[in-house]
Amino acid sequence: MLSEAQKRDVGSRLNRVEGQIRGIRRMVEEPRRCIDIVQQLSAAEAALAKVSHLILKLHLEQCVPLAITKGRPQQRRGLQELADIVGRFVR
Repeated sequence: MLSEAQKRDVGSRLNRVEGQIRGIRRMVEEPRRCIDIVQQLSAAEAALAKVSHLILKLHLEQCVPLAITKGRPQQRRGLQELADIVGRFVR
């Protein structure tokens, strides 16, 4: 689970991504160059990837160790969740 400070940080980052997406939508509706739109899409994707990595890092630091210390069934589930999420990142 995220602490209140972590929730604020992630929320702030997501608000910025949301603003970027609104800006991209405006660019699409206006007569803007495709390359400008692609550059902004790339920036939004990178910002969202940073949020994903932050959440994954928190999961590795907090959730996985907690699952391991709780015992065998929770340990297996925690490690399976970790393997699943890492698998999504490497696609």
